[in-house]
Amino acid sequence: MSEENVIAQETEENTAATEKEPEAADTAADVADSADVTVGNDAAAAEGAADTSAETAGEEKADGAEKAENTETTDVEKAEDAETADADKAENAEKADAEKAEDAEETADTGDAASVASGKEDESQADGAAEASAEASEAAAPAQPAESMADYDKAIKASMKPIHEGDILTGTIIGVSDEELIVDLGIYTDGVIRAEDASDDPSFSLRSFEIGQKVSATVIRRDNAQGRIQLSLKAAAAVLGWERLQQLQKDQSNITVKITEAVKSGVTCYVEGIRGFIPASKLSLSYVENLDEFVGREMEVRVITAEPEGKRLVLSARDILREKEREERKQRISNVEIGLVTEGTVETIKDYGAFINLGKGLSGMVHVSQISRERVKYPGDVLKVGQTVKVKVIAVKDGKISLSMKALEDAMPREVEEETYKMPKAEEATTSLASLFKNIKL
Repeated sequence: MSEENVIAQETEENTAATEKEPEAADTAADVADSADVTVGNDAAAAEGAADTSAETAGEEKADGAEKAENTETTDVEKAEDAETADADKAENAEKADAEKAEDAEETADTGDAASVASGKEDESQADGAAEASAEASEAAAPAQPAESMADYDKAIKASMKPIHEGDILTGTIIGVSDEELIVDLGIYTDGVIRAEDASDDPSFSLRSFEIGQKVSATVIRRDNAQGRIQLSLKAAAAVLGWERLQQLQKDQSNITVKITEAVKSGVTCYVEGIRGFIPASKLSLSYVENLDEFVGREMEVRVITAEPEGKRLVLSARDILREKEREERKQRISNVEIGLVTEGTVETIKDYGAFINLGKGLSGMVHVSQISRERVKYPGDVLKVGQTVKVKVIAVKDGKISLSMKALEDAMPREVEEETYKMPKAEEATTSLASLFKNIKL
């Protein structure tokens, strides 16, 4: 072994010995501490044993007291349990009674429900029968033709038809107010008719129109401020109105008008928005003195002149009044009995007889041969206009009454005329039987 190795080994051994010395000292100290701990532990153990004995005696006394207390608690709990059991029994009995009552009610409700269900079933059957009847009716009704694509195409083309001012369009009124009418034209927009474009009649009102009514009007503006087509009834009347008036004149149809104004020699009214004139002589069968009496009155008239070029429309009520009077006269005449004797007034005198006014719109004629039993050459020789005479109805034919004054004369008793006869003397009046047979030849 070299010297260096020997020196190193010695150094390590010295170092190890140095390290072991503190450890030995520590070990000796630990042993001494352990001895002290052991002595302390023994004293603690003795003290703990004494404490344990005391605690054990105390615990035994506490256990005895607790047992007594537990016994009392048990008795109380038993009594409470008995009371609880009795209460539970009573409660269960009440619940049983309540359940029985509920069962009874449910049974009754079940019966009612069954009745209701039965009623509903009957109603359902009735409804089913009604529905079946309705379906049968629908089946029996003629089927409406389904709209085809051609119909849609036609409607689309109509809606896109170009509109020009002056065109006359027909539509359905969908809105009415005091200021305007709204018209469904069946195209891309609606039409509007303002009050001032409806009529010149001062008494005219847009309220006289009804929703759903068809009207024809002339386009006067294709697009107003609201995007609607502006229409005019007055402009359309200038064309369609005159056409209708001319047809009314041709057919001699009666129309009802309202008199709006009295003017010189007649009154005015409006027909189809066109101003018409009724002469005073055509208002009545008799002379009209006050024309204002007719203003506001409704009358039946006929068109006697319709000239659109000169805008001349003349109407008459006289012909209608005459026809009505004639019919009424026929009715009254049919009630006149042959043989009736009455009084009348001589109305007119003709060469062939005289007309007698019998009153109530009736008149009859006395033929010249029926004036008197005496021969009358001219009726005016015997009768005067205004004279009251008594006549007898001798015939009613073709709406005419035949009268006779002569028939009443024939019915009057004739005066008895006295005649004087000269009687022969008594002796001349006597005769013999021989004279009576004198000229008799056998």
